[in-house]
Amino acid sequence: MSWLKKYSWLLITLAGAAILAISLGTRQTFGLFLPALTADLGISREAFALAIALQNLLWGVVQPIVGMISDRFGAGRVIGCGTLCYLGGLLAMSQAEGLLALNLGAGLLVGLGLSATGFAVVLGAVGRLVSAQQRTVALAIASAGGSFGQFIMIPVGQGVLSSWNWQTALAGLGIIAILMAPLAIAVRNRLGMTSDLSDHAADSAKLALREAFAHRGYRLLTAGFFVCGFHVVFIAVHLPAYLHDLGFPASTGALALTLIGLTNIFGTYCWGHVGGLFRKKHSLALLYGLRSLVLLSFILLPKTNVTVIAFAVCMGSLWLGTVPLTSGLVAQLFGTRYLSTLFGVVFLGHQIGAFLGAWLGGLVFDLTGSYDRVWQLACLLSVIATLLHLRISDQRAPLVETQTARV
Repeated sequence: MSWLKKYSWLLITLAGAAILAISLGTRQTFGLFLPALTADLGISREAFALAIALQNLLWGVVQPIVGMISDRFGAGRVIGCGTLCYLGGLLAMSQAEGLLALNLGAGLLVGLGLSATGFAVVLGAVGRLVSAQQRTVALAIASAGGSFGQFIMIPVGQGVLSSWNWQTALAGLGIIAILMAPLAIAVRNRLGMTSDLSDHAADSAKLALREAFAHRGYRLLTAGFFVCGFHVVFIAVHLPAYLHDLGFPASTGALALTLIGLTNIFGTYCWGHVGGLFRKKHSLALLYGLRSLVLLSFILLPKTNVTVIAFAVCMGSLWLGTVPLTSGLVAQLFGTRYLSTLFGVVFLGHQIGAFLGAWLGGLVFDLTGSYDRVWQLACLLSVIATLLHLRISDQRAPLVETQTARV
């Protein structure tokens, strides 16, 4: 069974990618439900967007806590519990008759489920269980799983939504979510693989957090990740409705999100490699700079099938490329022993941006009848993120150097 030992890192990585595919792919379908759900429940777009915004905010707030639990007790148990929360949230959404049930399902339970089955827990486990030489590629492959899920789940969501009512469609997505539980077995900490020497960088999660917040690069990285969250959630939730308002059929919005997911599979993997060849802070600055150009072009150009497809392809290539670069930079600065905890805090910044991207999209539309102001804000934030990442200090944290030298 030497081949199994040799390629065990790949099996772990693929299991993590599959978990992210189901978890993140399912949440990307929620924007497809906006028109039918708001019409049936008689609620505004802002009310629906607020439920999704609360989901993202809760996901971010709970993420550092879930990350600490995962670091201490293992990712497998955490993902198993998260699967149950995710399933409960989708079933609660499917039975919603008003805002209370919608917020309980889409906001509270799905938010908790995402915290336990999302990037921080899965990438933290993968980062610990593979060697330093394989880590950048492994994180890129696992991160790309989220994009593959979007590529697969958007057509699935659109298909079941066109064949059944939205209630049945959501229940069907819940059945798919159950598959995350058996996949969690592969990312348990007892698989026998060890992290690199920098795992001795901190004696406790508390010390690791204190060290991280004292590092200017960590603070800037957290602020920059806010912008990524704003972009991806605003687009995922509101792009289908935006295109529908412009006269495009519902299939165009689904196609755009599917293309984003497809191109991001390759984009995330490629950006992970770029981060292995060049300084990660420069790679992140380049990525956000390219996002600003893509957003500006989409704002200025007339909206046709060609420009929508071009936007989706270009944005998809930049969509989640931030994740392996950001998580890889955290591991570079502080080691991998508390990667789930430290990346969880950075991810909180991402989710605060996600909250505002989802909620402001609905609020601005209800106030002005247009999404134009939010598109412009998204472009401006890209420029700010580019400048922030250029100023990041990516030198190894002093405590990491000291502890590594002792080892």
